[in-house]
Amino acid sequence: MLDQITPLILTYNEIANIERSIKALSWAKKILVVDSFSDDGTVEYCQAIPNVELKQREFDNFANQCNHALVNWVDSPWVLSLDADYIVTPELVDEFRVLNSESTTDDCFGYSVGFLYAMQGRVLRGSLYPPRTVLYRGNSARYVQDGHAHRIKVDGLVGGLNEKIIHDDRKSHARWFDSQVKYAKQEKQKLKAANFGELSLADKLRCIPLLSLLLMVPYLLVYKGLAFSGVAGVAYLKERLIAEWLLQKELFFR
Repeated sequence: MLDQITPLILTYNEIANIERSIKALSWAKKILVVDSFSDDGTVEYCQAIPNVELKQREFDNFANQCNHALVNWVDSPWVLSLDADYIVTPELVDEFRVLNSESTTDDCFGYSVGFLYAMQGRVLRGSLYPPRTVLYRGNSARYVQDGHAHRIKVDGLVGGLNEKIIHDDRKSHARWFDSQVKYAKQEKQKLKAANFGELSLADKLRCIPLLSLLLMVPYLLVYKGLAFSGVAGVAYLKERLIAEWLLQKELFFR
């Protein structure tokens, strides 16, 4: 099935991550990179890789960027949607490889994959990062904006795969913080506009002042096992607390 899959990566100034991501995709006939006019060397790096096809589009939101690519630039039956800081493991590639010999391939229109979260290359025991539908039939899928993120809607059954993708973002902390400030404003708009009863449990907790912050420490350290991930685990916990505080500040303390 590998020859039927096009990896799709959105980029904007991802030189800190893109090389590791693309090197893990050497099996792909074509990697489609949709860039939002990077100026840090991302474009030059991608243009030098033979199996990368680089397209550029002015960024408006993640959903529109992906949907434009699906309609105009993807020419394979299946799409593997990735962020530039995702690393596809060899074990997951092997799982892709055998999908065409399984009867579920004819039934499934997409596949969800879980993640191993890494901090500067150190894989953590756990994280808040949920599984995502990353592999899907391109002609049966579309994206919708969901707060600061984008979510895929697949017109058919979505199965699950066993192997993982590594998430390892190595951009600067300053850039990470600037992104979290923007994301908090977008998440506030989403939560304020939503029907409380239709929110996920995590989002309901966020709507109660400071409760999500109080619960996060024991949840991550004990339930998710970050107490056994050393300095990297503490760094991740610190990032999550900062991100959650920025959202709480937007919701209740302005």
